Amino acid sequence: MPYQMHQHVGTSWGRGLLAFLFVLLVLAAVAWFAVTFSRQSGRNHYGFANANHVPSPPSSDAIKILNERFARGEIDAEEFTKRRDLLQS
Repeated sequence: MPYQMHQHVGTSWGRGLLAFLFVLLVLAAVAWFAVTFSRQSGRNHYGFANANHVPSPPSSDAIKILNERFARGEIDAEEFTKRRDLLQS
């Protein structure tokens, strides 16, 4: 009878080792998914846009606002011309 008890002790070590390896595998998979999806989101790990991001050209809204400010007299003709040329360049 005592011999049979000792046979079960060895199998518990094997199960514990398998459980430990399974936990390591799950953690590695979670880390891999986190790195993969953070790279695909278009932002780096600091939250800023990637350096290869090309800014879009100024929209017609900026010109429209500039025209309205000039029409209301908030800016003079010289300022209007300078800002318009800057937006269109």
